[in-house]
Amino acid sequence: MAMTKAKDLISSSPVVIFSKTYCPYCTSVKKLLSDLRAAYKAVELDTESDGAEIQAALAQLTGQRTVPNVFIGGKHIGGCDDTMALNKSGKLVPLLTEAGAIAATTASASS
Repeated sequence: MAMTKAKDLISSSPVVIFSKTYCPYCTSVKKLLSDLRAAYKAVELDTESDGAEIQAALAQLTGQRTVPNVFIGGKHIGGCDDTMALNKSGKLVPLLTEAGAIAATTASASS
């Protein structure tokens, strides 16, 4: 059940962050995406009744048990360090644009 829900959530939005409300790394990723004006869906596992089960399903799916657990265009990106590294290398905005989380005009204007 949790695996199905996790997969449904991942496919529900161009960018999905599995997060916890008290996690500073999650906050950093959400701030970065907001600063880039990227649309994203945050799933706060500590406020979901089945959050622990979803987190276990994500660990099974991705091999990553920690949060944030970031998906762009349905693909697992990784956690905070992975997302920040993609941004630093200039690869994050193209991924977000391709996934439809950033309008192409916005991405080219900020480049």
